[in-house]
Formats: sequence, C-alpha cells, structure tokens
Amino acid sequence: QVQVVESGGGSVQPGGSLRLSCAVSGIVLSIKTMGWYRQAPGKQREVVAYINSGGSAYYVDSVKGRFTISTDNAKNMVYLQMSSLKPEDTAVYYCNVFPAFSFNSWGQGTQVTVSS
Repeated sequence: QVQVVESGGGSVQPGGSLRLSCAVSGIVLSIKTMGWYRQAPGKQREVVAYINSGGSAYYVDSVKGRFTISTDNAKNMVYLQMSSLKPEDTAVYYCNVFPAFSFNSWGQGTQVTVSS
C-alpha cells in the first residue's frame, strides 16, 4: 500500500512560484506512474499532472507551461514545480499513484493559496 507525505504548500501572490514535494513509501517508484492532484473548495479532486516510469509527463491544459512534474527515484520523491501561479490554482494538492480513486489511500495534502 502506497504511503505519501506532501509538503511545500503555502500562500503566494499571483505570479509567484512554489515547489511541492511528495515523499513516497510502500512502492517502487521507478516502475510506477505518479500523479499530482488538487481539490479546490466545493469541487471534485482532479488530476493536475502525472509522470510515467519512462519520464513522460502529462499536464491538464490549465497548467501546461506553468507546472513541471518530476521524480527522484533514488530518494522516492515526486515534485511539482509551479510557476506563474493564478488564484484559480488555489487548492489542496495531493500526490498518489496514477490513476488513483477515492478508495486509494491518500495523504493529508498540502494547501496552496494564491491571493493578492
């Protein structure tokens, strides 16, 4: 069973940057597809980006060109570099295997707030 601990969130002004980190245990990261998800208030959780074992990444249209997902298999870490942040990026961000569903085990997430 995968276990994750997300960190790195915070409050930033529009146009700012943040780097989220996810410590992963319980799986061999190098053979898994991992994703970052977010849930804004009153909305369903959505996938933001995912990266497969070969290093190919997918991004939802709203974050393309602004977010970058990466992994460090030696450290069992997944990262999400976010730049040019917008108020609509405000959400709790989670990492997990991709795809992941409500019955999967989820971490506590990390809050990202973009506001002037």
